[in-house]
Amino acid sequence: MDLRLCLLLCFAADVGVSSSAVRLVGGPHRCAGRVEVRLDGRWGTVCDDGWDLGDVAVLCRQLGCGPAMEALSGTVFGPGPESDPVLMLNVECQGTEVALGNCLYTPPRDMCQHDEDAGARCQAVELPEPPVRLVGNGTRCSGQVEIYHDGRWGAVCGLGWDLTDAKVLCRELGCGRPRYVTHHCSKLSRSSAPILLGQLECTGQEASLTECRVQAWEGRRCPHHRDTGVMCQEPFALQLVNGPSKCSGRLEVRYDGLWGTVCDDDWSEFNAQVVCRELGCGPAEPLARKLQDRPRFGQGTGKIWLDDIRCKGTEETLQNCAHRLWSYHDCTHQEDISVVCQDT
Repeated sequence: MDLRLCLLLCFAADVGVSSSAVRLVGGPHRCAGRVEVRLDGRWGTVCDDGWDLGDVAVLCRQLGCGPAMEALSGTVFGPGPESDPVLMLNVECQGTEVALGNCLYTPPRDMCQHDEDAGARCQAVELPEPPVRLVGNGTRCSGQVEIYHDGRWGAVCGLGWDLTDAKVLCRELGCGRPRYVTHHCSKLSRSSAPILLGQLECTGQEASLTECRVQAWEGRRCPHHRDTGVMCQEPFALQLVNGPSKCSGRLEVRYDGLWGTVCDDDWSEFNAQVVCRELGCGPAEPLARKLQDRPRFGQGTGKIWLDDIRCKGTEETLQNCAHRLWSYHDCTHQEDISVVCQDT
């Protein structure tokens, strides 16, 4: 399932067609800076010869940065690294193209140096951060993909999506690794947003989906796109809450972006030792007793994530212990487990 923000670059010379991503570097925000493009897997700069406001208009619209303000020459935002090439010369946009890559240009062939790197300044609009989201499943780490593009939220066609693209998305959202990418998944509600982008191609190293290759897709058919979803696995975390310190309290674990409790069925001192060690606390004290059949540090609310946990006591993290499937249990919050560790 690939999420790839792609720019088809047509060379003015007889060089064929290539794909690129764009970014603005060295400015005060993401909507102003030195223009950089990625061609054939490498980043480089754009020569300021022929660079004008029509070219900047396309760039700003592509980045979702509002109207063009300035087409800048020279090194207003500093020269590009000497190790990076100058990739584009004499860019010629009509101003109506969807992406800078749809404009004509000429390969520089050593006719332009970094002291001629082009810059751009857009009217920075209020942009969501991050400019991607997963919707329709009740948590921020699973659902259908939407990307903020050209001033609005839109869906991405799922044709060709795979785990490499999902890896970039999950990392950008702070949701850990992808668990799966799916087509025809009835679990995920359908996005009502228009399809704005499609055929994403990520390498897996990008910091954001906006750095991946992609095609404009609005108005084109996309079979099954509304059955396409991504589920990420947020990094495992646990905490002890409602106690006198971080080393004592009701045990909660985070899964799929939500905190929930742990049932006390089959709970042992081995389990408690793993929890205390993972939290950086001292050894576990004898099992925290219930008060009048209620959890020692109060009942939780919401999800009960884990039940029937069985640790050997040597595990580095509680998630490595045997347990039922996430959210499968036969408990109520009256059975929420509490743990007491010695403070360090």
